[in-house]
Amino acid sequence: MGKILGLAIGAVAAVIGLILLAMWWYEFLFLLRGIIPSVLILGGVISVIAGISEFRDTAKADKTKKEE
Repeated sequence: MGKILGLAIGAVAAVIGLILLAMWWYEFLFLLRGIIPSVLILGGVISVIAGISEFRDTAKADKTKKEE
């Protein structure tokens, strides 16, 4: 009985979500316009940090290779 109840609740939540998305479409787009630049900035910062870390690891590996 619990699986059927979970499926029913999920279906009702999905339908309500679609209805509310249709009603609040412009607000959703407004929110999306605010989130996308923030996500891009955060992703860019993480990418730069990962790149710097990789350069450091490569330099350290080359240095230990030359010492041997």
